[in-house]
Amino acid sequence: MNAPLAGPVLVVGTGLVGTSIALALRAQGVEVLLEDRDPQHVRTAHQLDAGRPLVEGDRPQVVVVAVPPDHLGATIADALGRFEDASVTDVGSVKVAPLAYVAAKVPAEWLARYVGSHPMAGSERSGPLAATHTLFEGRPWAVTPHESADLAAIELVTAVAELAGAAVVMLRPEEHDAAVARISHLPHLMSVLVAGRLASAPADELALAGQGVRDVTRIAASDPTLWRQIVAANAVPVLCLLRELREDLDALMQAVENGSTDALTQLLVQGVSGTQQIPGKHGGPTRESATVFVSIPDQPGALARLFADAGESGVNIEDVRIDHDPGRDTGLVELGVEASYAKTLLDALESKGWVTHR
Repeated sequence: MNAPLAGPVLVVGTGLVGTSIALALRAQGVEVLLEDRDPQHVRTAHQLDAGRPLVEGDRPQVVVVAVPPDHLGATIADALGRFEDASVTDVGSVKVAPLAYVAAKVPAEWLARYVGSHPMAGSERSGPLAATHTLFEGRPWAVTPHESADLAAIELVTAVAELAGAAVVMLRPEEHDAAVARISHLPHLMSVLVAGRLASAPADELALAGQGVRDVTRIAASDPTLWRQIVAANAVPVLCLLRELREDLDALMQAVENGSTDALTQLLVQGVSGTQQIPGKHGGPTRESATVFVSIPDQPGALARLFADAGESGVNIEDVRIDHDPGRDTGLVELGVEASYAKTLLDALESKGWVTHR
């Protein structure tokens, strides 16, 4: 690498993502500076040992802009002007719109120091207290250089992502926006619509809610103001996908209305096919998986004991879900494992007295 990351790195915006980046870099020994319009966020991030507040005279090597979408363009342009020697990136969910804004506002030589990026990690929670230094480990992080981006700036932004533990994916800005519309923005909007059907549902219907509806609606709990900005900034590719989805929804309604089992089956099979295209662990091919179900008492220490017993089996747990039984003081833990190891885990847990099934 021709432009090693020596620091300091300035993080502008100390919410969940910004503070998590700061914590990840600090864990790698990089000096981190912090700035936010909310002084309390900076104080909180500083108390979490994510870095120190920016002071006059500081000269960051890299500036990471982690502010809401409506403020990205102006904040990037401001950083390019204030720190003439720094490479600047942002971690916003949309890349074309801020690039166009900055290109119209700053000289070409400033623009060369800007390289957009986007870590594909987050949470429905927000704020610095939700941050963790492991947020990006093993997760994709898109780096989206424009045509006139400086090579040294690209390398420095790549270094930030790699030091945070992420797997870098190089994309053009427009490729990125089309991709996130499909794999992030559209799923979020579908989750919102499904969750919206629950808002006025009778209590006796909601009493039947299980893990399935929780899985589908979890991300709908995210900040509406933030998501309004994200969708508005990426309107064109999102609208394209919504129109495609409308055609599928019309076909689904027609199949249900006409009792067409063949048409309905075709749509259901298409859904299964889509899930099989999602990359597996660490971006590798999808491997056949199995779920081991374990009944667990709703008591302190029970989950820790289950994990300890599972660990002794030598089987790697790929995924964990917990479904609570509203009628009893028990829960059902779903342990996702590679299919070939499911029997080994079942036998090990049953030998420890756990009630299990597949």
